[in-house]
Amino acid sequence: MNQPGDAQLAVAWERCDWNERETPMSRREREASRGPYLASVPPAISGMAFDIPSDVAAEAEDALVEISRFDAELAASLPRADGELAPLAVVLLRTESASSSQIEGVTAGAKALAIATLNESSGQNARMVAANVEAMQQAIDLADDLSTDSILAAHRALMHGQIHAHPGRFRDEQVWIGGGSTPHTATFVPPRHARVPALMEDLVTFCRRTDMPVLSQVSIAHAQFETIHPFNDGNGRTGRTLVHAMLRRAGVTRRLTVPVSAGLLIDTEAYFAALGSYRDGDPTPIILQFSRASFTAVGNGRRLVDDLTGIYAEWQDTLPSRKGSAARRLLPHLLSQPAVTVKHIQQYLDVSQPAAQRAVDQLVEMAILKQVSTGKRDRAWIARDVINALDQFATRAGRRA
Repeated sequence: MNQPGDAQLAVAWERCDWNERETPMSRREREASRGPYLASVPPAISGMAFDIPSDVAAEAEDALVEISRFDAELAASLPRADGELAPLAVVLLRTESASSSQIEGVTAGAKALAIATLNESSGQNARMVAANVEAMQQAIDLADDLSTDSILAAHRALMHGQIHAHPGRFRDEQVWIGGGSTPHTATFVPPRHARVPALMEDLVTFCRRTDMPVLSQVSIAHAQFETIHPFNDGNGRTGRTLVHAMLRRAGVTRRLTVPVSAGLLIDTEAYFAALGSYRDGDPTPIILQFSRASFTAVGNGRRLVDDLTGIYAEWQDTLPSRKGSAARRLLPHLLSQPAVTVKHIQQYLDVSQPAAQRAVDQLVEMAILKQVSTGKRDRAWIARDVINALDQFATRAGRRA
């Protein structure tokens, strides 16, 4: 059984030859980078037993119950005949994706992200976060088929178009975290690339186990993924999609993505320190981080849902259009996609261009939509109330756009 600092779980180390690269560096750096370096050798965990302290296990179980309760609370409002509140699940997916990217320094405000998802002109960060939304959806859609292939598919979606990351492929070279131009002075050196495929197969086998408390299993799987660091880039974001795939697979969540990464944002230093403790053989800190992040995320998520349902109710009271009008049919969509163009509305509602334009004009008149510039000829409009609610969510989570 594993105890804090147990050598069974701690990574081992192996000496690796270093082929000096033509990288500009000072004489001091070059001297420190001579000779072999040490790369980690993570243990196989698929059949490992974990003895989690009872108080830590209890906190993780409480967090899991809270996640399920939140999922059920929202699900209770979804089965309405018209399905009007269904987009709230998409909103939570988007906020989780944005927060997940923020952990690695990729930021985008709600307005920029909403415009980016229309494929309109937007900044690089917004486009990257929009890609992360697609990757998160990939993970959720493939939760029933959790495999190395589904993980590669999520990475392919996340890193689409970023050639340096080799989207959808495990890395074929050494990578390291921090420390400059070579692995010799790095903060952490993941395993050699030749070890990655076998380690990932072992991790997937671990993820499929049914004999462990779910949140403890999810936390350990996430830490092991980050330790393997199987990709050239995008490891953190892909690893956090694995969290949601496992929660969905275990039946903890059915309808939505609980914004766990937003909870982790409250104390990123503690999160990275917990990963370090895991590599030293102690899984307790990472389990505690995920438990506490879950409580924080659920509380913040509930507030976001309250804000959005309040906005939606006010819109319904304000808009004089008849129930089946294009303008009224568009309202629930604005909760999940708060930036629209006339062309987007045409496609989404399957209406003519004049009908889409009339819907926009009505919503502008009622101050539900406001025109913004996208840097292109096509005009776009945003639902300011939704944008403000999402940015307030981000602020509460400690994320700054």
